Amino acid sequence: MAHSQPAPSPSSPPLRTTPGAYPSTPGDSDAPTIVSTQLSLSQAVYQRRSEFTRSYTTKVKVGTWNVASLSGTEKDVGGWFVGGKGLSDTLNGLAIDLKNHSKGDLRRRSGTTDSVESVASQERRRSKKNSTLPRQEHVYITGGESIGLYVLGLQEVVNISSITTALGLDTDATSRKKWRKAVEEALPEGYELVAEEHLAGLYLVIYASPTLAPQISSVSTTSVGTGIAGLLGNKGAVTARIVLGETTRIVFVNSHLTAGVEKGNLERRNWDAAQVLSRTKFAAIADRSGVMEEFGEGIGDEDFAFWFGDLNYRLDSMSGDDVRRLLMLHTRDEYGKGQASGEQIEEELAAQRSPVSIQNGRFVDPTSEGEKSPAHAASTSSADSSPLTGSTSSGHLEPATDPASLQTTLSSLLPHDQLHAQMRARKAFYDGWQEGPIDFLPTYKYDVGSVGMFDSSEKKRGPSWCDRILYRSRKNKQEYEAKVREEREAKRADEEMRARGIDKEAEAEAILFEYDPETDADHDYQEEESSGVDSEVVETKAGFEDKLHLDSYTSHQRVLSSDHKPLDAVFTLDYEAVDPQLKAKIHQEVARELDKAENEGRPVVTVVIDHHHDHDDNTLEDVECATFEGVNFGHVKYNHPKTRNITVANTGRVQATVGFADRSIDEGHSTGVAPPWLSIKFDRLSDSHNMNKSTVEQYTLEPGDAANVELTILVGDIAAVRALNDGSEKIEDVLVLRIHDGRDYFLPLRGTWLQSVFGRSIDRLIRIPEGGIRKLQHQHPHGSSHGDEGVKWSAPREIFRLTEAIEELVERTIAEWGMRGEEAKPPWDDLVWPWAKRTGDEDCKDIKAVTNQIREALDNDWPIRQVLPIETSALQRLEAVAEVLLELLSSLEDGVIPEALWTQIEKAVAEHTNSKNYMSGEDERMQILEILSTSSAHSVSFTLITFMLSRVSGEIQSIEASSDPQEGYSDAASRSSKESTRPSTSIPDQDRARRIDREGTYANIFAQAMIRAPLAAKDRERKASEARRKHVIETFVRSKWDEEP
Repeated sequence: MAHSQPAPSPSSPPLRTTPGAYPSTPGDSDAPTIVSTQLSLSQAVYQRRSEFTRSYTTKVKVGTWNVASLSGTEKDVGGWFVGGKGLSDTLNGLAIDLKNHSKGDLRRRSGTTDSVESVASQERRRSKKNSTLPRQEHVYITGGESIGLYVLGLQEVVNISSITTALGLDTDATSRKKWRKAVEEALPEGYELVAEEHLAGLYLVIYASPTLAPQISSVSTTSVGTGIAGLLGNKGAVTARIVLGETTRIVFVNSHLTAGVEKGNLERRNWDAAQVLSRTKFAAIADRSGVMEEFGEGIGDEDFAFWFGDLNYRLDSMSGDDVRRLLMLHTRDEYGKGQASGEQIEEELAAQRSPVSIQNGRFVDPTSEGEKSPAHAASTSSADSSPLTGSTSSGHLEPATDPASLQTTLSSLLPHDQLHAQMRARKAFYDGWQEGPIDFLPTYKYDVGSVGMFDSSEKKRGPSWCDRILYRSRKNKQEYEAKVREEREAKRADEEMRARGIDKEAEAEAILFEYDPETDADHDYQEEESSGVDSEVVETKAGFEDKLHLDSYTSHQRVLSSDHKPLDAVFTLDYEAVDPQLKAKIHQEVARELDKAENEGRPVVTVVIDHHHDHDDNTLEDVECATFEGVNFGHVKYNHPKTRNITVANTGRVQATVGFADRSIDEGHSTGVAPPWLSIKFDRLSDSHNMNKSTVEQYTLEPGDAANVELTILVGDIAAVRALNDGSEKIEDVLVLRIHDGRDYFLPLRGTWLQSVFGRSIDRLIRIPEGGIRKLQHQHPHGSSHGDEGVKWSAPREIFRLTEAIEELVERTIAEWGMRGEEAKPPWDDLVWPWAKRTGDEDCKDIKAVTNQIREALDNDWPIRQVLPIETSALQRLEAVAEVLLELLSSLEDGVIPEALWTQIEKAVAEHTNSKNYMSGEDERMQILEILSTSSAHSVSFTLITFMLSRVSGEIQSIEASSDPQEGYSDAASRSSKESTRPSTSIPDQDRARRIDREGTYANIFAQAMIRAPLAAKDRERKASEARRKHVIETFVRSKWDEEP
């Protein structure tokens, strides 16, 4: 899937070129292009959307992990993210999750008697070369083929403290390739990469299952930097937008916000999030009416959004040391005696004189009241508690009611969470964002290599839920916006009543309610926030009904390779997807219905297509021909025009003004009323024929009048020929015939491209077997473009046949001219003959017909003699063959001398030219041939062509030297055919100079056609390169006697 990212405008300030800095808005510099779109048709089709959509269900897995730029972390990513491993029975809240999610999103392995590896064993064997995940795991999150869409966000994949990384100057993709490889090795077979984006240490990658990937379109990715100077990429976000099933727009945001525990850091985190929201822009897509949006969408325009990453929100108003000790009362039981992390935990706990407890969000010392604290109870009763049920052998308490449970501890800490506080205060992530229940330990900060040892360094950073996964539906956002409007209206009404002096009466009669957003809104919004796991029907922007359900949300506590614990969430998405075939069928039905209901008072035309079939089109399938309702050009050949006719008749009661409108085209295709290979000609002048040529041509038809339109296809552009040869393009398009004040008529075009030798490389041509390229229709020559695999010939047979035919026809032309006793100036008096096309000559039409036959012979591997018509003269045949030869050489993808070989030859020629050492022509030829010998096919082709040129020049020189006013051309031609094969020992200076001029002209013409040279930046360099190319050809064309003084 191709991804698009808005490119900076050339006139933009330099900062806009910095990765992550203020992405440009698509279309902000160009006016939107107006294309043909029938709104009424699109709206009518939309009204029947239920007929061409189908319901689907898929699971979306979102994962986030700050890998702290530590090596070895890539060994774990596949196991926890794809395989769902690395959970802890006792520390991940799985007792509750397993009970509430019976569909199997959190599961136990069955059929195994092996016990899970102990924490002590796991930590002892940790290394950077192997995965740190525990062995013989029993509990895991849904993964593998059960997931339709894998979305992974990583932070700090590289060291973001480097200024080079922050500026985006580090272009090494090694790190990203490492992570991509690690994920792909863990994914089931067939999963496809649909989106990828990075910014400094941020990396976002999305994979889809084989069944889901074809439904994904309109992929767009971008990035926003909010780090140094508020622009650089050491902090910020990378985002991706996809459209699922043509109905559901989904956005994924992977962010890394400002770190730190100070108040200023908290405010900067909120600022970072606001910047990501305001500056993220995606590529424009079509709306429900089929019209391309003028500007790209941002975050908030989607149907579902997922925001995840290291958001860096901390715990407020609490001592980090106390939180560490409190939580380590729960993690201590993961370790046995003698284990390093366990002993360190015990030492820290022993250093605390009285156990700490959190009650109602405050630290207290319950021992003063003679009771055990919940935290202390956790340390004393863990042996009697069941990790999966949370009940004790005596009291059978649920985790929510057990004061010693991990859930109670977490519930006491969460009111101090900065993120939830900022959401309630409407300072960040307040407009509809939700988060699943947090039943797991804080994800930061741990000792690397430890399951439950929080930061034991000198800083002893307080544990926090820095890593989060938030989500929001379009409905959530709309409900929040509606609530804000209600609050605003209530406040306005309240202020109006107070201003009118009736506030006291209203309060007394209880007809006014007073709303305080600082108190009432907090309470209401918190209720919504905590109840967001149940699925609700969401009406998408395209008008379809989807559902999103959070299945699981947990951390992977037993991943040891980073100081952050990875986090993931699994969602079930019910969505509608368009069936393209059904939609096309409905589209046709609606179009017919609208045609039938057309108002007779509006212009109405009838379009009649000439369904003409050529005698060579009988290979087309009869069924396709019978059912195709457009213009069928049949077999289309290179540089061979074909014409089809359509009749546009005014069958209405009023004038009809018709003309072809700009087509709706895909990105990367040419604009305009017709594709570049098609010309349109009406049988009359347009209404605007005396106006500016840029005016759209329209033609007015009176009632009963009809116009004939010629549609001529001619594929002569070599780039188009190559695209058609390799199958990347097809002869398919749709013309839009617009009726002013009427409806549009859509005329489908198609043709069957016949493979051609033109536009290919020599390496491909030598692999074409007998029978020609047409024998390989819809196939490709065997073998690669390198090596000898599949090679059939030493040089392209097309070049051999053309050069051979030219040598023979030159002799015949000279002989025929002499036998006819022509008194006119012979054609070879022109130095460019026979390589220049003649214009304004009656023979040109005959030559054009012969060139078409020669091309056909080359494509079908027919002898050239066989297709040359006997009624044409040798002169016409020769000029036609010469034209085709130059055309073939110019079309070669690699040229007779490819760019790589020419670079070597040019260097050798330049060194020879700059040196004072004399090199004979023979030595120079040997030097060039030695370079060409590294590619045998190119060397042989070069020799065939230059030998032919030398021989043609020799033939012409012989007839010119032997002819005089007293001698007829017949005798001269007869003698020249004998003398041209042996070198002359005495040639007049005048004849020598003319032959040198002719050979220089030949060399100049063929150097351009044969040699592929890099484009020179300066005019002086270009002229020097052209001179060297001409010199190389001339060296081989010029005979030995030309080199003598």
